[in-house]
Amino acid sequence: MDKFNHRVALITGASTGVGFGIAKKLHLLGASVVITGRNETALQQAVQEIDPAGNRVWAIRMDVANAQDFKTTVEKIEQKYGALHYLVNNAGITGPHGVNIEDYPLEAWHEVIETDITGAFHGMKYSIPAILRSGGGAIVNLSACNGVAGIAGIAPYTAAKHAVLGLTRSAALENAQKGIRINAIGPGYVETPNIAMLPQETQKWMASTHPMGRMATREEIANVVAFLLSDDSSFITGAFIPVDGGYTTQ
Repeated sequence: MDKFNHRVALITGASTGVGFGIAKKLHLLGASVVITGRNETALQQAVQEIDPAGNRVWAIRMDVANAQDFKTTVEKIEQKYGALHYLVNNAGITGPHGVNIEDYPLEAWHEVIETDITGAFHGMKYSIPAILRSGGGAIVNLSACNGVAGIAGIAPYTAAKHAVLGLTRSAALENAQKGIRINAIGPGYVETPNIAMLPQETQKWMASTHPMGRMATREEIANVVAFLLSDDSSFITGAFIPVDGGYTTQ
């Protein structure tokens, strides 16, 4: 359980949901974990759940869409730990659902694009130099099953998750011989506290969209992220791994 001992990982959007599950897993495997988000209260609650002593978990409030926020966060991490080895670009929003392009609010479009695409760009722009200074490491970007498939009614989110794959592949090529591996995963629907608050019929429908007939657990997503960050995947870069119960095979 010490695969990531003496390693430092930054996970964005990790106060709850999938990001929280990833942070919990990496902490369990020995990493010092930095979690970020926009809600200070939720961040502190997450710290208490993952590591009440706060020895290897640090919360930093920031907005991934803000370049200066991300730059300052990476600088703080280097000052505190002297290194950064891993980045998980998890933060993202879906925007309105069931809205056709011609009716989609411009403000919502810009918010989704700035958070989901620009946020991932900021993450790599400011983290890659720090990871290089630390002797190398790995990055995992969270796309989604609709990073390779169209879903009506959430065009901006679908476009953003497609774009995350483009960023991943370009960055992987740029760093293939520098000691940083960069991959993406594509979760389907995941059982999270927010999903659990939805009506049972909605949850059943979500589960039914996967050929396996259920949603993923947060642990299942976190296990794949941990694998891609670890040396067990030392010859994998530029890959997209669906973690979607067969959704994208349909």
